This record gives sequence, structure tokens and C-alpha cells, in this order.
Amino acid sequence: MFIETERTPNPQTLMFRPGQPVTDGVSADFPTPEAAQDAPMAAALFALGDIERVFFGEDFVSVTKAEGSADWADLKPQVLGVLVDHFGSGAPIHAAGASAAAATDDDPADADIIVQIQDLLETRIRPQVAADGGDIVYRGFREGVVFLEMQGACSGCPSSTYTLKMGIESLLKYYVPEVTEVRSVEAA
Repeated sequence: MFIETERTPNPQTLMFRPGQPVTDGVSADFPTPEAAQDAPMAAALFALGDIERVFFGEDFVSVTKAEGSADWADLKPQVLGVLVDHFGSGAPIHAAGASAAAATDDDPADADIIVQIQDLLETRIRPQVAADGGDIVYRGFREGVVFLEMQGACSGCPSSTYTLKMGIESLLKYYVPEVTEVRSVEAA
């Protein structure tokens, strides 16, 4: 199995592309080892010791190492070993019945606005962010404010605030005038 490796804008994160689907189109973010208890591959990556976050995209895995930990030159072969073993075994990414999306408490009166926001996220924003090893997940819209969760390489990236404010917020305000601000939220 050949796995391509790509750098991301976050210097602590590398993106690994196994040349096959990783998820069924729904991303999965594991910000801690505890969050990975129902995801055997993510748990195996955390078991390496220097891993701080694991993210599964549709066709990639982003791995974030802890700041001040081993160099990527030392960690990369270990990560590749875990990925090759997992994909070679045919084991599932998640244990049966695992995963649940965070609920939102959107106002039903905003349904048309929310559809516009979600459409822009799906068609214009998420593909760009996925190309850099991350994802942005809609978490709500209240009183003009869109709440988004930064995942994968985007979480903790030095340029994530700039991306959120200058890129995403500007785009959403342009196409959806009801949007006044975009804020990042942490996973629940």
C-alpha cells in the first residue's frame, strides 16, 4: 500500500492519503485519546505517544503531533506503520454504533438562512479546507452569528483565525446578508 504524505498550513500536522476512502463522507475529529476509544485506528495513532489530535476526512487522515515532541522525520514512519496495518487488516474506522454529531438549537424561523449557510459551507468552503487536511463543521446560527467548529489541521493552526475571519466570514457575509459574524467553537 502506498500512502502519500502532504504538509498542511499547520506545521504540527501532516496529512496522509491512503489512496482509498477513509470515511463514508462524514469527517471524524479526535481531539484527545479518550475521544478515540471507539475508533481503533485513531486509538493506535494516539498510542504512539507524541500524537495530539487525529482527524479522518473522506480520503485522508490528518495527524497532529504535540508541540515540542519528536520531529516528523521520526514520527512519520510510525504513523505510516499504523495506517498500513489498519488499512491492510480491513478493520472498521469506527466501532459499531459509534459517532454522533453535536446538536444545534437553531431557530426554525431561520431555516432559509441556515440552508444558504450550509450550502456555501458544503460547496465552497469545506472542499478548500479539506485540501489542507481539516474540516469546518456547522454548529449553529443565532442572531446573525454563525458558529463553526474547526477540525483536523485547522484546529490550532496559526492561520485558522485569519481563515475564519477573512475568508469564511467574508464569503458568508457577501452571499448571506443576515450573517454579521462567524465564531469558532470548541467540540462539545
